[in-house]
Amino acid sequence: MSAGTLTGLCPECETDLTTPPMVQGETIACPECMLTLRVEEVVEGTLTFQMVEVQLRDWGQ
Repeated sequence: MSAGTLTGLCPECETDLTTPPMVQGETIACPECMLTLRVEEVVEGTLTFQMVEVQLRDWGQ
């Protein structure tokens, strides 16, 4: 891990993620499973993620 990066684990596919600095509440897409993840906690350079349920719009088509 280089200076200024954080690490975390995708809760769905368990992919190791390395990110630039992030704060609680920010979101990122997992490059492996493409789920949207929200940063729940940042502790000593390690991120804890929670899956975000994305609701698709029904455009009535």
